Amino acid sequence: MHAYRTHHCGELTADHTGLEVKLSGWLHRRRDHGGVMFIDLRDHYGLTQCVFDPDFPAFAVVERLRSESVITVTGEVLARASDLINPNLATGEIEIRVKEAHIQSEASELPLPVFGEPDYPEDIRLKHRYLDLRRETLHKNMGLRADVTASIRQRMVAQGFTEYQTPILTASSPEGARDFLVPSRLHRGEFYALPQAPQQFKQLLMVSGFDRYFQIAPCFRDEDARADRSPGEFYQLDIEMSFVTQEDVFQAIEPVMRGVFEEFCDWDGKTRHIPNGPFPRIPYAEAMAKYGSDKPDLRNPIELADVTDYFKDDALTGFGIFAKIIAGGGTVIAIPAPQSAAKHSRKFFDEMDKWAKKEMQAPGLGYARLREAETGGVESQDPVLKNFKPDHLASLLASLGLGAGDGLFFSAGKKSDAYKLAGAARLKVGEQLGLVEENIFKFCWIVDFPMYEYDEEAKKIDFSHNPFSMPQGGMEALISAQTDADILDLKAYQYDIICNGVELSSGAIRNHRPDIMLKAFALAGYGPEIVEAEFGGMLNAFRYGAPPHGGIAPGLDRMVMLLADASNIRDVTLFPLNQQARDLMMNAPSAVSETQLRDLNIRLAPTPKS
Repeated sequence: MHAYRTHHCGELTADHTGLEVKLSGWLHRRRDHGGVMFIDLRDHYGLTQCVFDPDFPAFAVVERLRSESVITVTGEVLARASDLINPNLATGEIEIRVKEAHIQSEASELPLPVFGEPDYPEDIRLKHRYLDLRRETLHKNMGLRADVTASIRQRMVAQGFTEYQTPILTASSPEGARDFLVPSRLHRGEFYALPQAPQQFKQLLMVSGFDRYFQIAPCFRDEDARADRSPGEFYQLDIEMSFVTQEDVFQAIEPVMRGVFEEFCDWDGKTRHIPNGPFPRIPYAEAMAKYGSDKPDLRNPIELADVTDYFKDDALTGFGIFAKIIAGGGTVIAIPAPQSAAKHSRKFFDEMDKWAKKEMQAPGLGYARLREAETGGVESQDPVLKNFKPDHLASLLASLGLGAGDGLFFSAGKKSDAYKLAGAARLKVGEQLGLVEENIFKFCWIVDFPMYEYDEEAKKIDFSHNPFSMPQGGMEALISAQTDADILDLKAYQYDIICNGVELSSGAIRNHRPDIMLKAFALAGYGPEIVEAEFGGMLNAFRYGAPPHGGIAPGLDRMVMLLADASNIRDVTLFPLNQQARDLMMNAPSAVSETQLRDLNIRLAPTPKS
């Protein structure tokens, strides 16, 4: 018999009754029933109930042990009585009558419990992450992550992609976030950078004649933490393809994304699905107009509406506040709230206004409740619509598809600010009214991103999304853009894939032509000397024959987060940093010795006096 186990703790069934077995695992839970001791023994695969009779030596061996001690037991598999079967446990039909027990490792008093998974402070959980990972929910999440990663690899290979590994030590690159820098010992005063993404390398692979590349790639960005973003590092399914159009990328990647999500839709007993048919393709401008966001959650049926024209003439509205905002160049956006007036009191609407002021730092959120008028039709006694001319009000409500019992909110101000508040309010209203569809994954592609935007701080035109994307229309479109308005109208072959309001990835058809790239940068005010200095390596490679190519990089962490129905990305990450980007378990970052600093030709600046 094996030294530690003949079976694992999730394997035994009634078919094994009468067999002598050996199991090893952690003492998960102990129960005493009339002198007989029951222990749930746990390993990676599951739980098995073990019975210790007080007449057996094994009883005395285990009796004094704390939870989470590691033991090996030998005993006979017994069938449970029919009324004692646990249908929720894979081994619920059997138990082990233990004859022998050996202690492999005794546990000290635990800093946090494993059984029951009660809430515990984040700092304790992260400091003792190895205990946190023993808990059922996190342990399952990590198994899901491994299974999703394996599925992705199989699906990518089946689609004709080949996995290659790109460097971890590379050059610093201005890709939007701060780099993690690594000082060079051999080259005084010079630094490597950890890659924010393998972007340039995967494009250079295409230039090198490879065709369909993928990699489960680690990426490093010195960014602040968010619920859907880890500080420091994350993983992405990095993809690049040669001789492809935007549609070719969609046709290659959509089956992979759909397949992975369909495979794990029912994970851990959940029942979810994905609508049939291709993922909707939504132009950026349409997404912003309908949802106030380029990351729309399509489970929410509410669509925004620009109602600026209805409020221009205060003689028709009797509401001069919006007319004044519009006269100053502002916009008014309506957020429909179906049946909110019928189902909720005024408190609901006032709370939404308070939310806008507190959480969104907005001046406020106007609202109107709709009811049947005594004279027929629909009216509102709330200030925004109270004094509307009846025909004007009827026209507004008809355009929104609203009637008695409905409500609506209004966001007014500078166009970008109005849409930002309206987009957030749409999500909030949908949640509060229970309109968000459950148990479904709704994907979409956002396409036709603007190539450029106006930078209010710098007071200049700059790239809006990805400077290395191919502009729609190519060189001809760039040359034809004579005015700022023309430039801001230019679109790029850029696309994002969104699921349930979460951005899983950005991608693009790349600009593989040096002449087009230099012209694109020139329109944003960057001369050729800047482009050569910052991106000369890739630019030179393109001068020796570069294929048209494009790619995308879905975030693995976010995919698993959605499939696990987790609220924070750390719940699908093995050893995450905390909100301050510290590893409490390994005590990183930490000070290093003077000798190490000398080897790297580094001297620390004195700590500033407080």
